[in-house]
Amino acid sequence: MQYRPFGRTGAFVSPLALGTDNFLNPTLETESAAMLERALDAGINLIDTSNSYRAGESERIIGQTLERSKRRDQAFIATKVHYPTGTGANDRGNSRQHVLKACEDSLKRLRTDHIDLYQLHRMDFSLPLEETLSALTDLVRRGMVRYIGCSTAPAWKILEGILTSKAKGFVRFASEQPPYNLLDRRIENELVPLAQSYDLALLPWSPMAMGMLAGRYENENTRPEDSRAAQRGGIYADRVTPDAVRVANQFVKLARDSGYDPAHLALLWVKDQPGITAPIIGPKNVVQLEHLLPVLEMNLPEEIRAACDKIVPPGSAAANFFNSSGWMKMQLEFGT
Repeated sequence: MQYRPFGRTGAFVSPLALGTDNFLNPTLETESAAMLERALDAGINLIDTSNSYRAGESERIIGQTLERSKRRDQAFIATKVHYPTGTGANDRGNSRQHVLKACEDSLKRLRTDHIDLYQLHRMDFSLPLEETLSALTDLVRRGMVRYIGCSTAPAWKILEGILTSKAKGFVRFASEQPPYNLLDRRIENELVPLAQSYDLALLPWSPMAMGMLAGRYENENTRPEDSRAAQRGGIYADRVTPDAVRVANQFVKLARDSGYDPAHLALLWVKDQPGITAPIIGPKNVVQLEHLLPVLEMNLPEEIRAACDKIVPPGSAAANFFNSSGWMKMQLEFGT
C-alpha cells in the first residue's frame, strides 16, 4: 500500500480512512474497538470521528482502544466541531468559546494530548471566519491540534479561509471533507480544482452512496431494513430517490459485468479520482471492513473510468448528498 501526502503538510495518510459514525450507532463497543484495531493492522492510519458521533462516545471508544493497545502513535486522528454538545447558548457553532471548549473535551475523550486533524464539521455562516481561524490557530500553537480542516464547505468559503489565513498569519486549512461518489460528482466543478491549485487534501464521505452503489437496493421501491435510509430517515432517506437507485443499479451491472464487486468498484472509483486523498469508509462490523480492505491495493483502469463517466457525466449528479450542507441550493428534483 502506498501512503499519500496529506495536502501540503508533510504528513502521510492511508488511501482509505476509517469512519466511526457507526460506533455505538449501531455497532457494539467491542466490535467497534475490533474494527479500529483491524484497520490499524491493515495499515489504515487515518481515523475519522466527531464530537457529535453518539454524543462523543465514538471519540471515547477510540481513545480507550488506542490507550489500551498502546497504538496512539499509529493513528492519525481526525475529529470535528460544530454541532450542539449541550443545551447552552454557546454549546454549538464555530465561535471561539465553543471551539476551545469542544477541543478540550475531545482531547479528554480521546485520551491524547493532541488531535492530528481538527475539522469544522460545517461552516458557520453567521460568524466571521476570522474568529474561528484565530481560535484554531491558538489550538495549534498550544500543541493541542496539529492541522485544521473543514467539511462539506463551499469552495468559495474554503478559499476565503485560505486567503484570510495568509493575510492574518493564521493556520491554514489543510483539508476538506466533502460528499463524493459516482451519484454526486458536483465537487469536480469547483472544489477539486481548488484543492489541486492550493494543495488541499480531500477526504470524501459516503463514497458508496449509502450502499446504493454497492448493490444493496435491488429496486427503486425497497430499502434494506438496516440501512441509514430506513433506520434514520430524514436527510438519509431523501438521498435515496427512485432515480438515484435506477442510476446506481446501472453502475452495479457495469461492475459485475466487468468482474468487480460493486462495493469495491464504487470505493475504488472515488479513491483513484484526480485530487482525492482518502475516501472515508464506514463499516458496521469487522466482516464489512475485511471486505473493503482489498481496495487499498487496487487501481482503477481507464476503460472502467470512462464507462462510469457515461453513467453519470463528470461534474453532474443523480443524487443529492449535499442536502445536509445548509448552503447548497441546487435541486435535483422539480415539482410538477
